[in-house]
Formats: sequence, C-alpha cells, structure tokens
Amino acid sequence: MGKLERVLLAGPAGNLEVLIEPHEAARGIALIAHPHPLYGGSADNKVVTTLAKALREMGYTTLRPNFRGVGGSEGQHDHGEGETYDLLAVCAYARQRFDSPRGSSSPSPLPLALAGFSFGAYVITRVAKTLAEHGDPAERLVLVGVATGLVEGKRSYIAETVPADTVVIHGSQDETIPLGNVVAWATPLELPVILVPGADHFFHRKLHLIRSIVHSAWQR
Repeated sequence: MGKLERVLLAGPAGNLEVLIEPHEAARGIALIAHPHPLYGGSADNKVVTTLAKALREMGYTTLRPNFRGVGGSEGQHDHGEGETYDLLAVCAYARQRFDSPRGSSSPSPLPLALAGFSFGAYVITRVAKTLAEHGDPAERLVLVGVATGLVEGKRSYIAETVPADTVVIHGSQDETIPLGNVVAWATPLELPVILVPGADHFFHRKLHLIRSIVHSAWQR
C-alpha cells in the first residue's frame, strides 16, 4: 500500500485538499465523498475511512477529498452544486495522474469506483450521472446513508438515478435520513437496499459490516 499523501489541487472554487493512498498494483481508482461539511463532515469521517480501507484492500488507489470549506480546501459550501464540480475535478486529476504510468505511450483508463456517505453519497449520484453522460461511466457505486428527500435539519435532496448494481447501505436506526426516504428513491429504480440492523446514521459499532458488505458485493 502507498503512503498517505495530502495533495492540494486546483478546483473550481480554489484549492482542494485530497487525501490519497496509492496502490502499487492498482486495479482501479476509488473516489470517496464525506458527509455534510456544515455538520462536521470531513475526509477523516469513520464511515469514509472504512469505505476507503475496504476499497484499498481490493486493490484500488483511493482519493478522499475535503469538500470546499473543509480542512485545506478553499471556498464555501454550495449545497451539492459546487461540490459536484469539485469531485469531477478530482476525477480528472486522478485520471491524469494514475491512468498514465511512467514509460507508457498508450495509457489504459483504470476502472473508477465511486463511494459516498450521507451528503457525500448524494453528491456521488450527481457525479456518476455527469460522468456517464460524458462517456466515462463509473465501474460501480457504493452509497451509505444516502441523503435523499427531506432529512434532519429540514434539508431536502433529490438523489439522481444510479445503475442497477449500485451498493446501497442503510442503518435501520438512522434518525438523520429516514429509511423510508431511501426506499422511496430506490423503489422506482428497482434498487435493493442493504439494511444493517441496529445501525444509526454513523454506524457506531457497525463499521465492520460496511467493510464486509463492500467486499461481498465486489464478488458478485
């Protein structure tokens, strides 16, 4: 496994801080998005680091950006709009850096996995839609506690349509994002929702189950 790097790259609203852990024999690139910046969300969130660990174990180089206004990232919170463009900028950086091995005259694009938690999962649905529209669809998505519908704090989100093999994980005791919201979003998409019994929004004492679910999903 590669050593953790903290990189500043140019984003739409200024510098973006990205935590990168390169994999020496990467099978793909994984971008992981964190929960709401105004409620303590950052790239160091435990659900986010759990997702990154699971994906690294399966051979992915992982990138965990801090959204604008968090850590070393410049700019102000933009309710998902600007954050979508931030993540697209990180994707472009990852493609430029990791798709072109030294000495290679014909780089082959690596598969791109997208993962997110809460607000970050909502933004990931937007990023996935944009990438697909531009001919660079993600290999697979993992959405944990995806923000959709009316959530705690009277915030409202409309998560985008995602592919049928998207891994959707939700806690049965989530009081921040009601399970009913996720079911209402997933039903017309015929998208299964993996329910973790007893898990709250932040999956306290249940993080190992997220890791296990992700590993199992990649074997199917």
